[in-house]
Amino acid sequence: MKFYQKSKEELLHSYDVKIDRGLSSTQVTDNRERYGENKLPEEKEESYLKVFFKSFKEPIIIVLLGAVALSFFSSFYSFQIVGDKKHGLESLYEAIAIAILIIINAFLGFWQEISARKNLNSLKEMNNRFASVLRNGALEKISSNELVVGDIVKVTVGDFVEADIRWLELDELQLIESHLTGEADAIIKNIEVINENVEIGDQTNMGFSGSIVSNGQGIGIVVATGENTELGKISQLMKDEGMKSSPLQETVKKLTKTLMKISAGIVLLTFVFGLISSGEFSINSITSVFSTSIALAVASIPDALPVVLSIVLTIGAVKMSKNKGLIKTLSSVETLGSTSYICSDKTGTLTQNEMTVTKLYANGQLYNVDGLGYRSIGEIHLVSKGEKNVNFAQFMKNIVLCNDSSVKEVEGQVKTFGNPTEVALTVLGSKAGYSKNKLLKNNKIIRTLPFSSSRKMMSVIVQNDEGFYVYIKGAPDVLMEKASGILIGDIVDQSEQSKDNFIKVVDDYADEALRTLAVAYKKVDEEEALYGATEDVEKDFILTGVAGIIDPPREEVKESIRQLHDANINVVMITGDHEKTARAIAYDLGIVKEKNATVLKGIDLEEMSDQELYAEVKNVNVYARVTPEHKQRIVKQLQNHQQVVAMTGDGVNDAPALRAADIGVAMGITGTEVTKDSADLILLDDKFTTIEKSVYSGRTIYANIKNFMRHELTTNVAEVLALVLGLVLFRSSVGNVAAMTPTLTALMVLWVNMVSDAIPSFSLGYDVAETDLMKEKPRNPNESILANHTWSRVLIRGTVMGAMVYLGFLLAAQNGLNASEAQTVAFLTLVYGQLWHVFDARSSRTLFRRNPFGNIRLVGAVLFAGVSSFLVTIIPFFNSVMGTAQLTLPVYLLVIFIPALPTLILSGIKEVFKIKIW
Repeated sequence: MKFYQKSKEELLHSYDVKIDRGLSSTQVTDNRERYGENKLPEEKEESYLKVFFKSFKEPIIIVLLGAVALSFFSSFYSFQIVGDKKHGLESLYEAIAIAILIIINAFLGFWQEISARKNLNSLKEMNNRFASVLRNGALEKISSNELVVGDIVKVTVGDFVEADIRWLELDELQLIESHLTGEADAIIKNIEVINENVEIGDQTNMGFSGSIVSNGQGIGIVVATGENTELGKISQLMKDEGMKSSPLQETVKKLTKTLMKISAGIVLLTFVFGLISSGEFSINSITSVFSTSIALAVASIPDALPVVLSIVLTIGAVKMSKNKGLIKTLSSVETLGSTSYICSDKTGTLTQNEMTVTKLYANGQLYNVDGLGYRSIGEIHLVSKGEKNVNFAQFMKNIVLCNDSSVKEVEGQVKTFGNPTEVALTVLGSKAGYSKNKLLKNNKIIRTLPFSSSRKMMSVIVQNDEGFYVYIKGAPDVLMEKASGILIGDIVDQSEQSKDNFIKVVDDYADEALRTLAVAYKKVDEEEALYGATEDVEKDFILTGVAGIIDPPREEVKESIRQLHDANINVVMITGDHEKTARAIAYDLGIVKEKNATVLKGIDLEEMSDQELYAEVKNVNVYARVTPEHKQRIVKQLQNHQQVVAMTGDGVNDAPALRAADIGVAMGITGTEVTKDSADLILLDDKFTTIEKSVYSGRTIYANIKNFMRHELTTNVAEVLALVLGLVLFRSSVGNVAAMTPTLTALMVLWVNMVSDAIPSFSLGYDVAETDLMKEKPRNPNESILANHTWSRVLIRGTVMGAMVYLGFLLAAQNGLNASEAQTVAFLTLVYGQLWHVFDARSSRTLFRRNPFGNIRLVGAVLFAGVSSFLVTIIPFFNSVMGTAQLTLPVYLLVIFIPALPTLILSGIKEVFKIKIW
């Protein structure tokens, strides 16, 4: 039901209630059962246990759980059946090590999810207040949660509106509805029926839950409570929006599934081939093949991937926080780098949410005003350079005295009190050197005629040494109609020419999307000043001028938008403000290139199907007078075009769209708690420029993740190849090494993955961008993280490294080393091979193009990994656990420096011949 189209009598009859008695106790109970309570439904949260075990469903974790099970089985069999204590302990250590890795990953995921559990708490708190309600003929205070449909409610200045209300009786009621509409100004309310279809911002006979009464008082009937209110619908929209996977999560998920299939195939083939090659099907042969199969399972899966990925993203999140961007979900760090559309609310995001007088016409002269916002910094300049005599004293006196607002500076912060438009006039007066306190020393306000929607003006009557004066401000068209003349210099001009000039100024200001407010004065005698009727006092006055007011764009936003356009990112303005204002601000900021650019209004969106909006959405950059549902539709249709969408906002009305977007961005200072809870990125300084910096960080982080993935998978390829070559080629004893001995033990592989591979990979997260990433197009979210020849580089380098590891193992065996020593040679060849390779992996070109000391953390990580890997070969505890053995100095030198050759040679070939796939 569209309540704004219903008359007072219809609604009272519909709910069987009288305005002077309210509902009876019986009706309250019946209506609560029929229409529901005035509270938002509570969302059932998953138990902590369920959240903890959620990560165990990840494919990569399932494979590792399989490896744990095989290791435990192998350990049990070795202890209980074969009596091989050494092998049993090795298998047990393998199982425990892999299990610890799984638990660490589970705790990381658990911590992230639990810390983000706040979705609707702020919305619920907004309804946890009190309301004045008429029941059984008596006015009483009740908890807002106890309100029911049909209740007669009274509100006054400072009250919150606690449900959706259709107004019945008003006395100069004004509401601030910025939480729903995004408009900073208070909305003047009335009780008139609205016959046409209008959006929330134009439903002037309605009050919406969560609004604040800024002026006057009113009586209304509750027409919607709880989830049926406009605020409740936003809550439902937020709940309907599930958590979306980031482009990186989708890419990694696809890659993991592929690796799982490859891993399963390799392990199965290895197991079957090993049994066939052994020539027997016995417990001993199965146990031997098990060892190699477990090592292969661990080797073929990048088991450090979940942990390393989280840490690299955390590094990126820390970097962003230093740039005033607080990331709430780690996956959002990378999503920013993929963003192709940024949809932004206007008020408070692109603009300052601080009404400012930028132009004025006073005593026949045009002025421009410097300085934006509520700080009294800026000068007032005559537009005409030929004129020198500034003559706006009467105008300034008017706007300062006929004003209920004030501006104070508290601990370096500007605090404002009153209507935003009046605050703008107070700041203008301060810039001109006029303050209310100073003027009141010689001027006494003896009477105030408050603003009313019917009169569209406000007046104060002042007594000073010269007599009694009326100072008036209001709508230019109304004041022009009642004025007797216009002050030009020191003369009251009553000519049609002066009126035409005044009207032209008003029209020009309106064309520039400036809100206009006219100012006038009148001298009266004492009797009229004290006792004159309002309609007599407010006529035949003299116009002194008009102020042009706007919520100005943030100064830094224009440059940020230019840079985002250079980065091939589209910026879209979505606002609840009027069409003309939205278009002017968008043109001024460079969002659109033409002054008459297309603007889609909310009423237009209502008439468009999803298919029609889909066809039009990429051609429109400005939307006006929209609702939360409209914002969601816009975001979703852009997503249907395979665009990665970021949505910014600060009000409750923005929250559902923030949730629907691929990444929601909230204002940290002016943003509501609801919006912050719905967002992925919070701008701690409320600056749009922080988004642009965050996009740059996101692109850098993705490039670093790609380098890390390349390094990680190259190691996996080398590990798998070394093990497979050993299984296929090492079928007879060589020296002191028995046939079918694995090239590497499972714990050696795990050490490589978790220490010598993972720790340097963390440090790649600190790398700076290799190229100017903000000149590139956003990456295709469907593109594999291994696209652009990354796969070929992984396979080529992994194959060469794996062959060298097996060759080191074979040469060690041929030179009389025992099995543990030969495996240690293979282990260190792999470790130092990948530590040399990490310097090549950090460049999309070659290692010769990047300073190896440009990332000092990486150098430190490589030294740590190299030294610690050496130590595990000489410390007895690790000798027994991992199966390592101490080597001679010449062998150590060989395994440290020889593995550098493949990286240096391959990178050199690429540098010389520019082979893309190399």
